[in-house]
Amino acid sequence: MPDFTIKKYKEFLNQLREKEYNFQTFSEYLKSPSKKVVILRHDVDARKENSLRFARIQYELGITGSYYFRLVPQSYDERVIDEVASMGHEIGYHYETMDSAYAKVKMQKSTGKGQREELIDRAYEEFCINLEKFRKIVPISTICMHGSPRSKYDNKDIWKKYDYHKLRIIGEPYFDIDFNEVAYLTDTGRRWNGSNVSVRDKVESRYRFNFRSTDDIINGIDVLPDKVMFTFHPQRWTDNAFDWIKELVMQNIKNEVKKVLLR
Repeated sequence: MPDFTIKKYKEFLNQLREKEYNFQTFSEYLKSPSKKVVILRHDVDARKENSLRFARIQYELGITGSYYFRLVPQSYDERVIDEVASMGHEIGYHYETMDSAYAKVKMQKSTGKGQREELIDRAYEEFCINLEKFRKIVPISTICMHGSPRSKYDNKDIWKKYDYHKLRIIGEPYFDIDFNEVAYLTDTGRRWNGSNVSVRDKVESRYRFNFRSTDDIINGIDVLPDKVMFTFHPQRWTDNAFDWIKELVMQNIKNEVKKVLLR
């Protein structure tokens, strides 16, 4: 069975259930972590209907996950967000306001107190506006940065000056999870060992795995610790042959570009 298909995703979830992992959303974990737990994080970067399908599959299996939506047309959709939330899943904000603010500052050729300081201020202001837009649809208590590989800025930089806890946000994975306690696996780069092609999606952890494929994880599931966060990009997962091949080709091109950026 090919990897990065819906069928493979279902097999993966069933294997985790057979190993008696509990499933918690990120916010649930922060409030009361289970001893043996999987946190399913989904970065809804594009193809929002794919994320909706993931949410429905999990609902049918009695599983909940966390879904982080961007405020761009390929991700943000009130109907999709509302339906995902109605199934008991967590909705979070996948923020990228350092990138969007930089585009505005650059276009306006802003000067004054320093472009970086002004950029952080503008990014925070935009973040607050966007957060309230999401909160008009569903409650938001956790956030997660969107890692734009071509950007010169890290979207997490706004928290060097501001405190998201003052906005009734209880967690951001890159700050509020101890990855020496919770193993972290992500399908970034359309592979599970893609740290060499990841510009932003990296963590410091004592856990070192070399799972290339989802089958590698399934076959090696017994070596996983009791606490794991998996990050999925649902746009990569499909049973449609054309879309599957297109995503494979495009991601391979992106990976080569990322290698250049990381040199």
